[in-house]
Amino acid sequence: MAVHIDEDECIGCGTCEETCPEVFRYDSEREKAEVIKPEGGPQDLIEEAIYNCPSSCIYQDEV
Repeated sequence: MAVHIDEDECIGCGTCEETCPEVFRYDSEREKAEVIKPEGGPQDLIEEAIYNCPSSCIYQDEV
């Protein structure tokens, strides 16, 4: 599964990076989160980041 962030919807809260820093990083210049490991990582933490994202901008799809 590939991990993506809809950057137009991202509010830059940092929740995803706090939850799964192996996959997500906060870009302070753009004030948005970004995926640094699109191929994924710990699935349980990715799912937690998706669930806790206040703007619902994180998603996964089949590679």
